[in-house]
Amino acid sequence: MKSSRQAAHGIAGSSAGGETDASTRQRVASSILEHGPSTTVTLAERLGLTPAAIRRHLDVLLSLGHLEAREQRIYGARGRGRPAKVFALTPAGRAVFYAAYDALAVQALEFMSEAGPDAVTRFAEARIAEVEARYRDNLAQADDDITPAQALADALSADGYVASTLPSALGEQLCQHHCPVAHVAEKFPQLCDVETEAFSRLLGVHVQRLATIAHGDGVCTTHIPRAPGTTDVPRTASTTSISTTSISPSSNPEESLI
Repeated sequence: MKSSRQAAHGIAGSSAGGETDASTRQRVASSILEHGPSTTVTLAERLGLTPAAIRRHLDVLLSLGHLEAREQRIYGARGRGRPAKVFALTPAGRAVFYAAYDALAVQALEFMSEAGPDAVTRFAEARIAEVEARYRDNLAQADDDITPAQALADALSADGYVASTLPSALGEQLCQHHCPVAHVAEKFPQLCDVETEAFSRLLGVHVQRLATIAHGDGVCTTHIPRAPGTTDVPRTASTTSISTTSISPSSNPEESLI
């Protein structure tokens, strides 16, 4: 597996003359990480570049294997003509933003799992207990004009998960656009399960995980039902921006306190 430094070097290139292009490609990749699969036109508008310039950078990222092109999903009535292509990060593209020592973590959890089938789950529960207590304090201190899910999204974003919320017909969707431990969670889904249970306890409702980055989805998405007796949630999604030049960790609803 490539280290994050090696992967970042793939985007940055090796010549000093390519630094400007490299930083723009980093902005393109970061924008897709934050907002999810995006069209050329959307990226151009978002980054203040021409579609032609965006296409040039997309071609490089595609050749590096950091992006893949997909047909855009259409919700509701479909217009005439072919849907526009959207560009999404591949696992190699996401690896640029990973800072976790994935291989070491996997080896440690594999060793731990040999001690018993529940060892990894117990580790995840012990690890999340401190985080859950801290998030509970954050929710208690949140402003009255945001929902508990939005307060949780803000806390997750502060920890590098680039989280946001979207209103849904029956409540809200909590979207985590980045997971620093997705490679580990792919092998040990107990990490996702324990996190989901923590979300339920924090929000006081039974939440349902709909998608995870660890399982190949573009965004970790959790459905949060509306609590009994509450009204509709605000119709504006809660979002948190990230730097386009560095990640310390879409509005496309497609994981993790660990």
